[in-house]
Amino acid sequence: MRLMLAALLACILVSPLAIAQNTAPSTSAAEAPHSATGQWRASKLVGVDIYNEQNEKIGEVDDVIIDPSGKVDGVVVSAGGFLGMGEHRVLMKLDQIKFSNKAGTTSTSSTSSDSKQWYPDRGTVNVTKDQLKAMPQFKY
Repeated sequence: MRLMLAALLACILVSPLAIAQNTAPSTSAAEAPHSATGQWRASKLVGVDIYNEQNEKIGEVDDVIIDPSGKVDGVVVSAGGFLGMGEHRVLMKLDQIKFSNKAGTTSTSSTSSDSKQWYPDRGTVNVTKDQLKAMPQFKY
């Protein structure tokens, strides 16, 4: 009986020390949150409208294609069609498309990550709708 009381008393006396230990791991620079200033999410590029230099909508981004090494090979732009029927899809390199906001401005009113826009408003290319439809079709 005395042995059980001694063991219980030892547990009671040691438990505050165990609770007081800080078990939270320290945050290293590699684990710190990463800011994505000036970056866009590839998943948000799908559906972005594509315009020509005359400000005419000629298509929209249908997909983002990545090569085996992980680099973006280009974006698939679809033109024409109705409800997915008769669309003409072409693969365009990123350097052919100038992504931007509609008015070419960025919001500086807030730097909160909640207000960050993770995608551009539009893309502009130096081709007409007819030239886009004349390009070789991209097939999945």
